[in-house]
This record gives sequence, structure tokens and C-alpha cells, in this order.
Amino acid sequence: MRRLARLAARTPPDRERYLDLLRALAIILVVLGHWAIAAVEYDESGRPDGHSALTAMPWAYPLTWAVQVMPVFFLVGGYANAASLAAHQRRGGDAIGWLLGRSARLLRPTSALVLVLAGGALVARLGGAQPDEVRPIVWFATIPLWFLAAYLAVVPLTPVMYALHRRFGLLVPLTLALLVAAGDLGRALGPAGLALPSYLLGWLAVHQIGFAWYDARQGRCRPTGLRTRCLPMSRRTATLMLLGGLAVAVLLTGPGPYPTSMINLPGQRLANAAPPSVALLAVTTAQLGLILLVRRPAERWLHRSRPWQAVIAVNSVVLTVFLWHLSAAVLLVGALHGLGLLPTPQAGTAAWLAWRLPWLLMLAVVLAVLVAVFGPIEASTGRPRHLRAPAGRAGARTALTVAGFAAVVYALAANGAAAKTAPEPLGWPVNALVAYLAGAGTLRLLRSGWGSRR
Repeated sequence: MRRLARLAARTPPDRERYLDLLRALAIILVVLGHWAIAAVEYDESGRPDGHSALTAMPWAYPLTWAVQVMPVFFLVGGYANAASLAAHQRRGGDAIGWLLGRSARLLRPTSALVLVLAGGALVARLGGAQPDEVRPIVWFATIPLWFLAAYLAVVPLTPVMYALHRRFGLLVPLTLALLVAAGDLGRALGPAGLALPSYLLGWLAVHQIGFAWYDARQGRCRPTGLRTRCLPMSRRTATLMLLGGLAVAVLLTGPGPYPTSMINLPGQRLANAAPPSVALLAVTTAQLGLILLVRRPAERWLHRSRPWQAVIAVNSVVLTVFLWHLSAAVLLVGALHGLGLLPTPQAGTAAWLAWRLPWLLMLAVVLAVLVAVFGPIEASTGRPRHLRAPAGRAGARTALTVAGFAAVVYALAANGAAAKTAPEPLGWPVNALVAYLAGAGTLRLLRSGWGSRR
């Protein structure tokens, strides 16, 4: 508590505390949402198996408009990345040094998850488990990594995209949204692969709005019109965003071709979340309007000591909570199964709904233990060294940094794309595991100062 009090006391007066609150609330909603819709049953071989209960509850589809908060992460990430990059450049740092610094906070806790799961899979194999028994467990525990793959693809583009933002302002996210619409049209009329660029373009559009929020905070609002670099923050504009975004989303999902659920479900041709669709961007606009409407009272509340300390506490382990919350479900299901106490009510029934409260409470306890064990890895990530390479090595350092990020993104995406029942020896696709270790190891080597001294 004393440490939190000291951190709270050292908070700069101009910090946008509301963004930290949004990040914490988004994580909590993701965790509770994943836990709440999880349904467990026994497969034909008598092993526990998990799946989403959402398909059995069509009445809950509109609720996904509130609990699909991945856009909030990219919004907050855009603001944080712009602020961090600007501060780093004021200290004389370069873009590659900044990028290596950002990789530390993201990859240290992620590497802990990857290594623990791979090590656990190895122990299970040595104990006689078969690959098709190990892979489903790793697959389920690593579901959160699909988001991290998208975010790690966006972060390296920050220096370039922020430069475009400073020149063209809100025209950039508008153009990206139009490209997402073109991708939606392509997958509606042709192969679904025509929308693959939207995996990047859609999240980049939201990330750019974070830049506009940061520039609004700094008072960098010229030029005007669609080329303004600032997010309009007035209550009138926020209300228009909320109502307009909802109206467009209703039209697109009612008479329009998009599904109501903002969480992907089996069999959806125009799934909204992966890749992001125009319908999801409309819901994001409504969410942004609501966020702006409650910003001022929230900021006043966050200037109280206790609420701000709570937000600091959550944010110090926010990635750890996100990464391990489904591993907590795996551990709890395994323990209850081993004790012969695992309930498997049918999804959507009264018994299943009644099981939600004890299920959530037990998961919270398991996750708290995991955070206590692995949280210090994230919380101890201090400000990394941002060292410049000598001129002769700058090109190699840049190439290796880009290659490191590319390898990590490929690894996380390849793991997510691999089948749930694939007979992977260590639960991970071998190519994904090798690529992750190579990419993360390269970035770690560069952060240690390699190539920064003669």
C-alpha cells in the first residue's frame, strides 16, 4: 500500500488518468466476459472440453456491443504510444530505441506464459500424455495471444503512422475505415481472404484515434476540418458519436448483412471481430462517444487517492491478468475434474446460469494466485535503456528489430491459426515456438545494449 501511495503521489499533474482507468476496466470486462461465456463438457473420450456458450444464447448477442472492448485497448494504446514516443524523442532517442523499449513491457510477461506452457507440455509428454491431449490445453490457454499478435503488429508502425497523423490528421483513420469497408465488400462477394488486410487496417484506424486524443490533450489542433490532429472532445460531439455509431451499427446488423454479435461465432461469413468489420468500427464510434461523455467526472474521481491507487495496482499487472486468465480456467477445470467435482450443465440452461457465480469466484482465486506468482515479472519492468547504435551498426540494429517483431507476430498468429486438436509435440506448432523464441530472444539481446557500443 505504501508503494502504491508513493506512486500515486508521484503522478504528473497532466497525466490522462482516465486512460489508465479505461485500460483496467477493459481488462476486467475481457476476463469476466471470457469466464462468463465459457461452457465445459466432456468429449467422446471422456476429457473435459471448453467452448463458447454464446451460440446457445442468441439473446445475449447485443450485449457483446458493450463487452467487446478490444477497440478500447487500441485506443488507449494509441494515446500511450504517442505520448511515450514523443517523450523518448525529446530525450534524444530514436524510433528503434523506443520500439525496443516498448517490446520489454509486452514480451517479458508473454515469454513467461510461452515458456511455462511449453515446459508444462514437455512434462506432460514425459509423463505419457499424447500430443492430441496436450494441444487443446495449450490452445485454450493461449487464446488471448491473438490480440497480442495484432497489437504487436501495430506498435512498430507507430513512428510512421504518427508522422502521417501529424500531416493528415483524422483523414488517416477515415481512409483506413474505408479500406476496411472495401475488405468487407470483397469477402462478401468473393474469397474471405480479401479481408485479411483488415486485421491490420481496422486496428490501425482505432490506434490513430488514440493519437488524436493525445494531440487534443497537448493542444496541437491545427489544421482544421478532417485534417485536424485533435479528437473533438465536446459533449455535443460525443453525443453525436454515441448516437450516430449506434444508429449505423443497428442498420448494418439489422437490415444489413453483418451479424449482431461483435464476438466471432462459428459459421459467420462477415464475422465482426477477426478481422474487424465496419460494423465493429461503428460500435467503436459509439463506445468512444460514451467514453468521452463520462470523461470529466471520471477524471475528477481519479484525483482521489484510493481510486487512483487501485487503478495503478491493476495497471501494474494488467498484461499478466490478461495473459493468464484462461490458464486459470484450465487449472480450475483440471482440478475439479481430478476430484470428480466438475459440473457440466448445458450452456444457457438455468443450471448453467446458476453455476456462473461460484465458477467466477473460484476462477478469481486461481487467477489471483497466478498473478501473485507471475505479476512481478511485469511489475518490475522499469524504464529500459534506449541506446543509439553507432552509424555503422544502425542499419543492422533496425533490421534485427523489425525481424524480431515480425517473428513474434508470426509465431503468435501461427499458434492461433493451428487447429485445436493438432498433434503438436509441445502443444505449440514447432515453427511458432521456434519463431517466438528467436524473435523474443533477438529483441532481448538488442535491449541489453548489443550494437549500441563500439
